[in-house]
Amino acid sequence: MSESSTASRPTLEAVAARAGVSRATVSRVVNGGDGVREPLVERVRRAVEELGYVPNQAARSLVTRRHDAVAVVIAEPETRVFADPFFALQLRGISKELTAHDSQLVLLLTEGRDDHARVGRYLAGGHVDGALVFSLHLDDPLPELIHGAGVPTVFGGRPGWGDGTRSAVYVDSDNRGGAREAVRHLAALGRTRIAHITGALDQTSAVDRLDGFRDVMVDADPRLIAEGDFTPAGGERAMRQLLDGCPDLDGVFAANDLMASGALRVLRERGLRVPEDVALIGFDDMLPVAEQTDPSLTTVRQDIEEMGRLMARLLLQGLNAGPAGTGSQEGLVGAPSSVVLPTTLVRRASA
Repeated sequence: MSESSTASRPTLEAVAARAGVSRATVSRVVNGGDGVREPLVERVRRAVEELGYVPNQAARSLVTRRHDAVAVVIAEPETRVFADPFFALQLRGISKELTAHDSQLVLLLTEGRDDHARVGRYLAGGHVDGALVFSLHLDDPLPELIHGAGVPTVFGGRPGWGDGTRSAVYVDSDNRGGAREAVRHLAALGRTRIAHITGALDQTSAVDRLDGFRDVMVDADPRLIAEGDFTPAGGERAMRQLLDGCPDLDGVFAANDLMASGALRVLRERGLRVPEDVALIGFDDMLPVAEQTDPSLTTVRQDIEEMGRLMARLLLQGLNAGPAGTGSQEGLVGAPSSVVLPTTLVRRASA
């Protein structure tokens, strides 16, 4: 920035003169402090708008100890993040909520162990007010690194630790209940050889959906369960495995829409009609996938964008409640408890 542009930038003093109040009053209003009467607040805000005053973020951070920035940590490589519409939907929800509260989104991805350490160092460096973390795997070191950094955190999805040593605020969907509804629907259609393509079983969402399948198919043939990885290619591999082991299967529940789309391609390759020969159900209801398959995909809807929005809202509520005390949920106090959103079966042509 040139000296002339710096010199022309409105100052706190200029705002104070325009509003007819003290510099300290302007500082309290601009930095969100209390104790200023509403008529004075309005005068300051009007003067800020008229002059085009922009607060100095570095100076503001010294006063408020806030950076107005939130790290969004996705425990996946960028090739997966940018290929899967799930992440775009969740990021859109997060971004909308943060933008509404004038907070910036800082996106951090992890490709390998070196990236985990880098993310841990960044969070510990005091660059952001908090973190939103999702797509964790069971052996992921990120939760421990984040816990050590002391950064207030909200998780997307139920965390995988169950030792009772740590509490966590998280937003999730009713994965198990949604899976049960999907399999019950297949059974109600008269399907008796129902298979399941799981997600990556080092993630709690995949485990919960497998448990929901087993709740209904209590005595399922082990050959009717094949592990996928939440990708279309994983769905293709699992579908081939299932057909090779159980060629007479007549129903498939895939743990997400992307794997269902891969399974659909394999069923068509094998000359099987959907839904006449094999009924197929996915999970997510990602419209770019579910409505564009042929036939259109019956699936379990979870509100992915709303999950992102709620994650951001829980974090901001906790930050606004003040500094955390001992025993708080990952550094959050005063925030609502974790949220599990309901799911809904959306019936289309595939089942």
